[in-house]
Amino acid sequence: MSLLDLPLDPGLRTALDDLADAQGRTPEEVALHAVRGYLSQEGARVRTVAEGLARHHADLLRRLGE
Repeated sequence: MSLLDLPLDPGLRTALDDLADAQGRTPEEVALHAVRGYLSQEGARVRTVAEGLARHHADLLRRLGE
């Protein structure tokens, strides 16, 4: 596993610590959960856009592949 150093302003760090404490988790667990959720949501959004573009330009893509 690799580590990532995130600069957090004091207010954000306090909010992260408070949420982790309320959930009985570590700040690192809360942050990792948030990153995983963000990547999942953004990945789905990007796939949807790419599929829409592919459908919209299907004829052009087909001709380019010939």
